Amino acid sequence: MAIDIKVPQLPESVADATIATWHVKPGDKVSRDQNLVDIETDKVVLEVVAEADGVLGEITAEEGTTVTAEEVIGKIEEGDGGSASEDKSEDKDSGDKKEKSEKKESDSSDDKGSDKKGSGEKMEVKVPQLPESVSDATISTWHVKAGDAVKRDQNLVDIETDKVVLEVVAPADGVLAEIKHDEGDTVGADDVIGIVEAGGSAGGSSSKSDDSKSESSSESKDESKDDGGDNEVAGPAVRRLLGEHGLKPSDVKGTGKGGRVTKEDVEKHVKGQSSSKSSDSGSKQQSSQPAVSGDRDQKRVPMTRLRKRIAERLLQAKNDTAMLTTFNEINMKPIMDLRKKYKDVFEETHGTRLGFMGFYVKAVTEALKRFPDVNASIDGDDIVYHNFFDISIAVSTPRGLVTPVLRDTDRLSIADMENGIRDLAIKGRDGKLTMDEMQGGNFTITNGGVFGSLLSTPILNPPQSAILGMHKIQERAMVVDGKIEILPMMYLALSYDHRIIDGKQSVGFLVTVKELLEDPQRLILDI
Repeated sequence: MAIDIKVPQLPESVADATIATWHVKPGDKVSRDQNLVDIETDKVVLEVVAEADGVLGEITAEEGTTVTAEEVIGKIEEGDGGSASEDKSEDKDSGDKKEKSEKKESDSSDDKGSDKKGSGEKMEVKVPQLPESVSDATISTWHVKAGDAVKRDQNLVDIETDKVVLEVVAPADGVLAEIKHDEGDTVGADDVIGIVEAGGSAGGSSSKSDDSKSESSSESKDESKDDGGDNEVAGPAVRRLLGEHGLKPSDVKGTGKGGRVTKEDVEKHVKGQSSSKSSDSGSKQQSSQPAVSGDRDQKRVPMTRLRKRIAERLLQAKNDTAMLTTFNEINMKPIMDLRKKYKDVFEETHGTRLGFMGFYVKAVTEALKRFPDVNASIDGDDIVYHNFFDISIAVSTPRGLVTPVLRDTDRLSIADMENGIRDLAIKGRDGKLTMDEMQGGNFTITNGGVFGSLLSTPILNPPQSAILGMHKIQERAMVVDGKIEILPMMYLALSYDHRIIDGKQSVGFLVTVKELLEDPQRLILDI
């Protein structure tokens, strides 16, 4: 029986998405809840998981393809599948050959009787140069542990500053002999955080006894079981659900194939816990000395440097500005009709899909030209008027909200804007944004609509004087020329610093953005 792999429901303000990465290929065996493909929208990446155990039969939408909600992008054949078994047989044969080859190489290296570990040059792993405004950094994640074999240019460790993550790579092939600074340590530029032995071997000395080899093998298996066991018994979606409820895969009895934990297992376990807590609560009320529930764990995790910086800047914005928010609403039907009519031709011509953010940025840029106070900032007792247009785009990343800058938007076409926004979103998701891409910006656009937000009061991004919030596009009954029509409407929210921007200017700016978006031909004609 074939099961369709479909694009999930997209947020209201997102009309289509792009196939980013297939993690499996046709003929591969897949397990229920295994992540098959990442689908990318303007600001978020959606995971599509397998609905059942089986074999990936075919892929109908390759990477880079533009897709819409509920569109079929592949199929799963339930069961083992003939092609999968053939592939498995071939993989087994090639695996046997590879194993024999590796065994021969291992035997020959043992015959040499030389201890490669430690025989090479010791090379220091150092913290790279930090940006001028950053004095220190924090060790975020070590991707290898002491004794592991490494290859030249392999990412060894992520180092986190206030806004960007720096990768430190191996200087040569060899072994990571020592880690001098563990995760969470504060380090400065050029600090030595580890030692790599060039040309070393992760296997250690060939003169070790069989007992030590056996013990090492046993430890390796135990570590492998600890590290990889969760992946074997629960897919990504299930592990995420477990994390939301503070559970581990071992806490839940799996009823799936091979003991795998399914979403239903987790939901049943959580429901059982809730019932248990309710009954415990009832019995405690009857008791004269109520006992404390045993399931009251809490977890203390230090803030990341980025989260600390976000907290500081948000508090600064509240304390140092006279922030006020004004609202309006726009009819999105003209833009949606325009996108529907030209999106295919646009993509063929410019190599990028036509989204909403390009229109938003274009409209904001034109409005900033007409209201220079909104594009200005306060520096002490001076007002600084900017004669350029750098727009910060709020991007949600696994590490927190960041605002990379799209520069000189007055010189960009809508296609250039779409490409630039997409590049910044991908870099933000992967932690690849540079300090130059994060600094500056005269005005910020944030689109909470992709997460379903209907209305909000966005907070300023100092030293900027204003920020525009876009929201969920929702059909509402509107009166047009005395008649009721169902139209796709969206609320706009402009938060601004009342010290520099008056009510007349803020409302005029917002009305200009509304008029330009409701009549997109004006954007093209620059009127």
